[in-house]
Amino acid sequence: MNQLNLPPYNHKIITKDKGDYIFDIIRNKYISLTPEEWVRQNFISFLINEKSYPKGRIGNEISMLQNGIKRRADSVIYDIYGEPLMIIEYKAPEIKITQQVFEQIVRYNMVLRVKYLIVSNGLSHYCCKIDYSTNKINFLKEIPDYNLL
Repeated sequence: MNQLNLPPYNHKIITKDKGDYIFDIIRNKYISLTPEEWVRQNFISFLINEKSYPKGRIGNEISMLQNGIKRRADSVIYDIYGEPLMIIEYKAPEIKITQQVFEQIVRYNMVLRVKYLIVSNGLSHYCCKIDYSTNKINFLKEIPDYNLL
């Protein structure tokens, strides 16, 4: 898989008759190793190992209903009370991060109303904090440690 703009991690990867699979430590099962899944697994490892995000407060492929349509957020980070705190949207490394990608994550946030949004293609990472009192979105220079959220 592609080298990403993240520290390298040792992932469990197996090959079956339908291709390669990577072990998802959050869902505790092997998932088809697509370029987007490669980004997700490396980014989750980064959050846990470098930014001290508790593994038990991370959910992958979180289902929600938006205007009667079933949607799935790539990852959601929860606070100590189990409330959604952050949504993360992943794209394959060859996919550019565009306004459309941000619009997708903002639609998810209409349901979850989190404080933080992250979009990453493994090469570029964008994190913003939402101030609901002023209705402003502030882009952060780096991904915050969990204890700073």
